[in-house]
Amino acid sequence: MQVWPWEPHLTHATRQDGRSSQGVPGAPRAHSQCPLPPSSYCPVLLARPHPQGSGAFAHKYTFLLPGVAGVLVGHPFDTVKVRLQVQCVEKPQYRGTLHCFQTIIKQESVLGLYKGLGSPLMGLTFINALVFGVQGNTLRALGQDSPPNQFLAGAAAGAIQCVICCPMELAKTRLQLQDAGPARTYKGSLDCLVQIYQREGVCGINRGMASTLLRETPSFGVYFLTYDMLTRMLGCEPGDRLLVPKLLLAGGTSGIMSWLSTYPVDVVKSRLQADGLRGAPRYSGILDCVRQSYQAEGWRVFTRGLASTLLRAFPVNAATFATVTVVLSYARGEEARPEGEAAPAAPAGPALAQPSSL
Repeated sequence: MQVWPWEPHLTHATRQDGRSSQGVPGAPRAHSQCPLPPSSYCPVLLARPHPQGSGAFAHKYTFLLPGVAGVLVGHPFDTVKVRLQVQCVEKPQYRGTLHCFQTIIKQESVLGLYKGLGSPLMGLTFINALVFGVQGNTLRALGQDSPPNQFLAGAAAGAIQCVICCPMELAKTRLQLQDAGPARTYKGSLDCLVQIYQREGVCGINRGMASTLLRETPSFGVYFLTYDMLTRMLGCEPGDRLLVPKLLLAGGTSGIMSWLSTYPVDVVKSRLQADGLRGAPRYSGILDCVRQSYQAEGWRVFTRGLASTLLRAFPVNAATFATVTVVLSYARGEEARPEGEAAPAAPAGPALAQPSSL
């Protein structure tokens, strides 16, 4: 469950003296036709056109590259999380997060931590496009940049992206749990989805859709709301020397809060998507999975893998924001215009969306 920011700007369309901030060094462009009223500290995305060339190329992939960085940093933690969530309570293979890491590396090498990596990488671009588009348009439709609307816009984005997220997570989970070596069932993410489709049809590749929806909808709402509130509280202003560390702190904390808000549902989702991989299916649905899991292992079963998840949340966000900074710096350097050449006119009504990362 991962979303990446483009370029953080602030919504100071006007200065305190009432004059436009456009043209003021270090100030963002004025949102002249933006239907949302500017707020003091709300970071937004300013989608501005870029000239053709390597700088334009860099800006075009600003939201993709940090996503890749985040996946590479966070995937080993996700592999540990999934294995802890679905291991058999009668014969537990792992004693905890650290033991799980050590066992995987010992038995399967470091590559074992990156099983199923292709699935999140394939769905990354589509998920980002959906989340940013839906969240920004929903916030515009609501007409006001307020905390409740931030939650609603984030929840809407989380719900829509489940169409891609659910099959992607299914393939990732199956690959993370399969045996290594010649005994493996799937050759890769696409082969996994093809085999599931051939056996179970469309319903098979959408296994766990309801639980994914129950997880993603509130968690994205919590993330957007928390990020918005933290950036306001921290006073993220243009030109602040600590702007990037503040955004890193806000993003990492928001990711942690979003996971805490729906983690028990994630345990259920993982169990449903792994059900039937080794032996006959055990669960008939979400409630049956909750009932059987609770009866067999108690309430602690719904916190399995939480430590590795929280350990992953902050570095993933740190990796994405750091990559954004590097890519944008490169893009701006490449876009330096020849001396004396007039800069192009600013476009009217730049697109708005709140940056996020899960």
